[in-house]
Amino acid sequence: MTMDNDETMYELEYPEPETQSDASNGLSLVVALQGYADAGQAIDNAGSHIKAALEHAPLATFNNDLLIDYRSRRPAVHILDNELAPAEKTELSLDVVRDNAGTPFLLLSGPEPDLRWNAFTEAVTDLSKRFKVTKAVSLYSAPMPVPHTRPLIVTQHGSYKSDPLRYPRFDGRITVPGSAQLELEMKMAKEGIETAGFTAHVPHYIAASEYPSAVVKLLQAVEETAGVSIPLQALERESEKVERELEEQVEESGEIAAVVHALEAQYDQETARYRERHDRGLLSSDGEVPTGDEIGAELEKFLAQVNRDKDTHDDGAEDNGAGDWDESDAPRSHDDDNHGDHRPRSDGGDDSDEA
Repeated sequence: MTMDNDETMYELEYPEPETQSDASNGLSLVVALQGYADAGQAIDNAGSHIKAALEHAPLATFNNDLLIDYRSRRPAVHILDNELAPAEKTELSLDVVRDNAGTPFLLLSGPEPDLRWNAFTEAVTDLSKRFKVTKAVSLYSAPMPVPHTRPLIVTQHGSYKSDPLRYPRFDGRITVPGSAQLELEMKMAKEGIETAGFTAHVPHYIAASEYPSAVVKLLQAVEETAGVSIPLQALERESEKVERELEEQVEESGEIAAVVHALEAQYDQETARYRERHDRGLLSSDGEVPTGDEIGAELEKFLAQVNRDKDTHDDGAEDNGAGDWDESDAPRSHDDDNHGDHRPRSDGGDDSDEA
C-alpha cells in the first residue's frame, strides 16, 4: 500500500510464504497489538509466545516511521563498553503461523500504531481479504477488581457467538476509549469478516506485573475460536509458579488477605447472579466498566474501613509496629524484581477502560 507521499505503509515478503492448506476454507487472524489494553503484559506475551512456540514467517512488515510516535514510545538504546549499541527494534508485522498439526493462521503483532489509524486498518483489512481471512480474533487484557484466587474471567464481544457461561458477554452499552485494534474490528465486521474480541480480567493489584494466567486463558480462547493448537505447557507451569508466590504473600499479611477476601465475596456474588441469567451479559443493562480511579477509590474505602475496624478492635492496645496497609505490601510476583517497579497501581493506566 502506497501513501500520497510515496511512502509505503507496508512491505510484502517476497517470495510470499504459503498461507493455505489442503483442508483450509479460510484463515483466522489473531490480533495482539501491545500498548492499549495489556494488563499483566498478557497481549505482548501472547503474541511473543505464539511466535516462540510455533513455526512462522512474515507476510508483511509495516513502516514504523509512518505509524509510531517515537517520542511517546522511545526505543531503548544501550551503551556497551563505552560504545552505543543499536536500539532495540520494534516491529509491527503480519505473520503466517502454522500450529503443530500444520493448520495455518495469521498473527498481527507488535506495537499499536500511534498515527494513521484509518490507513493502517484499511491496509490490514485489504490484506485480510487478499489472504482470505474469514475470522478475526482480537486479544485484550484489563485491570479489574477481581481476586487472583478465583478463576480468571475472559469476556467476549463481537459477532462470534461463544458459550456465554465460558465467555460472558456484556449487556447494554459500554463506553471505552478507542484504539486502532477496535477500529480494525469494526472495519472487518463491515467487510463480513466474523469478529471475536476477548478481554482477560486481570486482578488490578498485579496488573503492572507479568501475569501468565491471563496469557493462558487468552490463548485457550484463540484455540477454541480459531480451531488451532498452541503449546501451553510452559505457560501453565509459569502460571502455577506465580500463583504460589502470590498465595505465599497473601498468607504473610492479614491486611492483604482481608482485601482479597472482600474481592472474593464480590466475585462470588457477581458470578452467581450471572449464572442465574446466563443468557444475559456479565453486567446489568445500565452497568459500566469501572474506571481506574473508581477501582482505586473503592479499594481505598475498603482499606480505610479495615483500619477503622482494626483500631476499634485494638483500642487501648500498644502499637505493634504493623502500621497502615500500603500498596507496596500488595502481592506481586517475585519475578517483578527483574522488570523494574511493578507494585500495584490504583489508576490502572489506559487499560482500565477496556472490556
